[in-house]
Amino acid sequence: MTGTVTAVARHTFVTLAPEQVYDSWVDPAKVRAWGDHNLKERDPSSTVTRIEIDPKVGGRFLFADVRDGEETETWGYYRALERPNRLVFTWFTSPEEEEEDNSTVTLELSAQGAGCLATMSHEMSAEWADYIEPTANAWKGMLRSIEETADER
Repeated sequence: MTGTVTAVARHTFVTLAPEQVYDSWVDPAKVRAWGDHNLKERDPSSTVTRIEIDPKVGGRFLFADVRDGEETETWGYYRALERPNRLVFTWFTSPEEEEEDNSTVTLELSAQGAGCLATMSHEMSAEWADYIEPTANAWKGMLRSIEETADER
C-alpha cells in the first residue's frame, strides 16, 4: 500500500495466553460474546446479529450488528493465520473499501508470563488520517472486551 497511515492499539492480557486471545478472533461464539459486549458498552440497544468466519488464508469473515435500528456489516479476508502469534486480515465496511483493498489489520501476540501483549496495527489509506486515534481506540475497546468476557465463554 502507498499513501497509508497506521492506527496502533496495545493491550496487556494478565491471564489470557496468546492462544486464547488468538482464538477469540476466529471462533464465532467468542467473537459474538466480546463483540456484543463491546457494542453494548457504547450503545445498550445495539446487538450482534451475525458472525460468519472461515478461518483460512483467503477465507472470509463477516461481523454484522444492529445500531440505531440499522444493520451494519464489516467483513474481510484472512491474509495470514499463524496461531498463536499473528493474524492478518483485511477490514471493510463498504464495497468501495473492498474494491480499493487498502485496509489491513495485523494482530501480533507475544507471551508475557501467564498472559500476553496484543498489538493491533490497522494500516489504511492516508485519506483516513483524521481517524487514526478513533480507530486505535476502537481496537482497544475490542481487546478489552475480549478480556472482560473471557470468563463468560
